[in-house]
Amino acid sequence: MKRILVLCTGNSARSQLAQGYLQHFAGDRAEVYSAGVDPKGVNPVAIQVVAEDGLDISHHTARRPGSNHADEYTGIAFDYVITVCDNAREQCPYFPSAGEWFHHSFSDPGHTAPADRPGEDLVTSFRRVRDEIKEYSREFIHQKLPA
Repeated sequence: MKRILVLCTGNSARSQLAQGYLQHFAGDRAEVYSAGVDPKGVNPVAIQVVAEDGLDISHHTARRPGSNHADEYTGIAFDYVITVCDNAREQCPYFPSAGEWFHHSFSDPGHTAPADRPGEDLVTSFRRVRDEIKEYSREFIHQKLPA
């Protein structure tokens, strides 16, 4: 079984979404963890938009409810580490056992709408980022852990 770690800044939205979808698509072929370099707690809108898709991410962190700090996982041998924001890529700790590193920067759905999406509300922003992360996760699992 492969181990995957997803990192972002606050472990409140993007990494939580990715953990949920990567685990969903991988099934029993992987254990997926998420963490942040400055954890803030899981955003309830992230839980809501994933639930709209039939998944529950409200309880899936391994060590304790809510967000996890990246340092909590330095002793685990990960096959893949994925950073989902530029800040996490720049600040993430060294994982000596990490097999492969990947980076894909998704916009932060918890912040104001980007200039090309004026007037986008919070839930719409979360749904857009959810869909981007869902597709990325599906493709990642298809390429790295084919059935």
